[in-house]
Amino acid sequence: MKKLFSILAVIALVLFIAFFAMQKKSIPLEELKKKYTTSASEFLEIDGMSVHCRVEGEGKPIVLIHGTGAALQTWDGWTDSLVKNNYKVIRLDMPAFGLTGPRKDNDYSVKTYVTFLDEFLHQIGVDTFAIAGNSLGGEIAWRYALAHPTKVSKLILVDPAGFYSEEKGNGAIIFKLAKIKWFAALMSKMDTKIIVNQTLKDVYEDDSKITDAQKQLYYDMSMREGNRESFSIRVQQIGNEPVSDLSTISMPTLIQWGRQDKLIDISMLENFKKIPNNKIEIYENCGHSPQEEIPAKSVKDVLNFLKN
Repeated sequence: MKKLFSILAVIALVLFIAFFAMQKKSIPLEELKKKYTTSASEFLEIDGMSVHCRVEGEGKPIVLIHGTGAALQTWDGWTDSLVKNNYKVIRLDMPAFGLTGPRKDNDYSVKTYVTFLDEFLHQIGVDTFAIAGNSLGGEIAWRYALAHPTKVSKLILVDPAGFYSEEKGNGAIIFKLAKIKWFAALMSKMDTKIIVNQTLKDVYEDDSKITDAQKQLYYDMSMREGNRESFSIRVQQIGNEPVSDLSTISMPTLIQWGRQDKLIDISMLENFKKIPNNKIEIYENCGHSPQEEIPAKSVKDVLNFLKN
């Protein structure tokens, strides 16, 4: 018995030392602003937050909404092409992520995201637009289209969230760990580099396409003051939204999906086929974020959809 207690004590000591060795201070917001803002960056006061956004180009507006743990840079691969084809590209760091960071009330329900997005668009004076979203951003987009159908001219869903399967759940380990409250508490103080790099490998099918700049961006944004805590809080709220009838979505809808998506299995596409006026593009050898992994092909399909 004494030997067992000795072994457990050693294990506990090793874990204790490892935890403190992995601790890392948050990166100050002002430091990140110097690195990740451009001449197009603006900060708007909404719901007590300083919301980072960019509005680029002239023409018909299209709003781009990123997913969990991401930032507005997830759309870099689409933005230039959309601007060159006479679209006004509107993108922002959603609450809990990027330079915007956490909400004071910790409410990251999709209903609250929809309300927040409507306030943002009202503040910048945009009332009719196309909207595209990836993952969580996709769920925000289709729920926004249901809530405000007269404002959305066209809907683009890129591996959208909103439907989940126990059998084919999220394959990224960080989403499973973040649902464990004691681990989430530890993660709020941990260096996220290993976690971020592994999550990017889960997001991409072809790991060779992950650049050092992307690794650094996702790491830096995860380490922004408050973002480690808000990431876990958001993940713990996944799946709490009411079921909606997608057959009532009336605007033309493009659905894009990576065949090898490990985060939201392609079988979830069946739910979105209920949208009456839909067009579906499935990408072989592609993971959860076609806008990042195959930007040229995916934005070409978007431009064809918007023009037609």
